[in-house]
Amino acid sequence: MGKILDTFRRHRFLFSELVKRDFKKKYKRTYLGMLWSLLSPLLTLLVMNLVFSNFFGRTGVGYDYTIYLFCGIIVWNFFSDATNGGMGSLMGNSAIFSKINVPKYLFLFSRNISSLINFGLTFVVFLIFCLIRQVPITPLFFALIIPIICLIVFNVGVGMILSALFIFFRDVKYLWSVFLTLLMYMTAIFYDPYQMTGAIGEYAWLFNINPIYVYAKYFRWVVLGVGGSDPAFPPLWFNLLAVGYAALAFLIGALIYKRKNYKFLYYI
Repeated sequence: MGKILDTFRRHRFLFSELVKRDFKKKYKRTYLGMLWSLLSPLLTLLVMNLVFSNFFGRTGVGYDYTIYLFCGIIVWNFFSDATNGGMGSLMGNSAIFSKINVPKYLFLFSRNISSLINFGLTFVVFLIFCLIRQVPITPLFFALIIPIICLIVFNVGVGMILSALFIFFRDVKYLWSVFLTLLMYMTAIFYDPYQMTGAIGEYAWLFNINPIYVYAKYFRWVVLGVGGSDPAFPPLWFNLLAVGYAALAFLIGALIYKRKNYKFLYYI
């Protein structure tokens, strides 16, 4: 960790310029600019709330369904944006690291900082929605720092894996797009698996295999409660699960970067 911090200190100017570039590039030639960071999740929330509250009868479920949706959307958008952007971080900056000897993970980290800024803006809107929907904002909300940190580390880890694979196999981009669609439905953004009937409800505990579902559920546990209970700090086993997923993804990503780092230049 000390070596990484020292690297950031030595390359802080390059890193800050990469963050600025990535953030500006995302909203280049758009009229609303940064407002899209707020409008995109809000429009998704509006559509899902309209469809699943009115057409599929997701009312009277024992919690504020709008906030339930928002918890899933804010976590999913952060993960999707960070990993999609992180996947192309190496290839998109190959012209730089092929000429200058700089740590390649700086490009991935800068892309994740851009996604984190967008997440921060959306999180502020989320808190405002909690006030509007009369969901009590208590000191318990400080516990949300745990899933947020875990999600940041998890996104970086997955980003390292994807960006390295994308260098060697361009098909990863299309496979990841298909996998994200499947993962989104398995994240239970717009439904509660524990309130489903049949096999889904019976084996709802299997959803904990999905790290993104775990982080979304952590938000819901703290903000709304789980299974009709009051909001509470998740149990120890659930915290260990959240931390474990983040640590595992980061370790795998770091190992791939360490072993394949010297090969990147031959495939760009």
